[in-house]
Amino acid sequence: MLKPRSDLQPNTYEFETQPLVSPNGFREYDARWLFPKEINLLGMQALGLGLGTYFHELGIKPRVATGHDYRSYSQSVQQALILGLMNAGCEVVDVGLATTPVCYFAQFALDCPAVAMVTASHNENGWTGVKMGAQKPLTFGPDEMSRLKAIVLGGEGKPRGGGNYRRVKDFREQYLEAATGGHRLSRPIRVVAACGNGTAGIVAPEALKRTGAEVIEMDTTLDYTFPKYNPNPEDLHMLHAMADAVREHGADLCLGFDGDGDRCGVVDDKGEEIFADKVGVLLARDLSSRQKGAKFVVDVKSTGLYETDPVLKANGASVDYWKTGHSYIKRRTAELGAVAGFEKSGHYFFNPPIGRGYDDGVVAAIAVLEMLDRAGGKTMSELVASLPKTWSSPTMAPYCPDEKKYAVVEALTNEYADAQRRGEKIFGQTIVHLITVNGVRVVLEDGTWGLVRASSNKPSLVVVVESPASEANMRAMFADLDGRLSKHSEVGEYDQKI
Repeated sequence: MLKPRSDLQPNTYEFETQPLVSPNGFREYDARWLFPKEINLLGMQALGLGLGTYFHELGIKPRVATGHDYRSYSQSVQQALILGLMNAGCEVVDVGLATTPVCYFAQFALDCPAVAMVTASHNENGWTGVKMGAQKPLTFGPDEMSRLKAIVLGGEGKPRGGGNYRRVKDFREQYLEAATGGHRLSRPIRVVAACGNGTAGIVAPEALKRTGAEVIEMDTTLDYTFPKYNPNPEDLHMLHAMADAVREHGADLCLGFDGDGDRCGVVDDKGEEIFADKVGVLLARDLSSRQKGAKFVVDVKSTGLYETDPVLKANGASVDYWKTGHSYIKRRTAELGAVAGFEKSGHYFFNPPIGRGYDDGVVAAIAVLEMLDRAGGKTMSELVASLPKTWSSPTMAPYCPDEKKYAVVEALTNEYADAQRRGEKIFGQTIVHLITVNGVRVVLEDGTWGLVRASSNKPSLVVVVESPASEANMRAMFADLDGRLSKHSEVGEYDQKI
């Protein structure tokens, strides 16, 4: 196999005869490229050969569950990946058009040690990628991605005999039965199911109906042009549409799903968005009330309420703040035997008996409905109002090149560490704690905190701030972070600001 190149141009002889794979596509816990600018079909075939070679190197049975999301080019990208996997001697089990959680479920239901799901998740059209794993329910982390990158870019993929292919028909129904079995609401909660015309439309509305919910479908028809907004329940365009739908239909809540169905966003009965970390606190309250001493894992972008909420304290719940990223939280939740893991971006990880340990927007949505069903007649907005008040920012993403972002974060981490050692005050407050497992989370004496980390998926940083004291303190924390970032010329415009 030819070594992939990163300098090929479309509409050339070389582009049609050689693999194109940009090194930047290998992220911390999955792979994403602009297609075909950064990877072509031969490049995806080279990725499949390298991935299959790595499965053999890991010593697992090379039986791989695979599927693809609903984009105009995803099926052809998946077919190229399959050719590479088969060339590496893998047995490919294809569930076809699917959400990412359906493909994860196939690992369990079809006895596949490995998974390779073709999806760009919630990224805009033009992106493609693969979410991969070799130990269910876990997906690759940095070590695995580094080794895969070396195999693919170094042309180390080894063709082997024994590769074969099997297509599984109507696997969607098998998934729906497993996801909804044993779940039945005591009352018909009125819920808007918002899918942004993404892949979740093939499973989410039907799954919620099977629980006994009264489902109002919103943008559930598949349309790979994404005509209204990108299917991303963190995106303000989608959130505003979800809020409008709740008010229009008098719904109890809206549940929104991202492009590949592994995330879930929530808007309450008043049309107010609830950040996923606050939904996680509510779920943790519900779960810890039925399981004393429950342990939860949350990412560093999440609210400080996990440590300070009086209900969680009374229930004896404990929390572990960990690295942002679906693979990190998934792995940590498994390692600690936690009841669940929550990520502010809307990934929820439930260990048995609720889930199988991987992130699934449908399983999370059912958990939210069941929590509301058990709430003694309280509305979603009343549950949210019962939480201690905090002022939180959205997840903000200032541009920063991939090759520069980690250095910027390291510089800021060192700057805050020096400030803490010197006893420097930030708007009159002392730094009491720095969490540096993933970027730097600066915690002040009144509980106000700010986070800067490098995005794992895009050329950007991630900035989040929160205060339990006041909106003014939240904004002051942001001003401090932003002021320090502005000294770095490589940091560009924000996608949004508070």
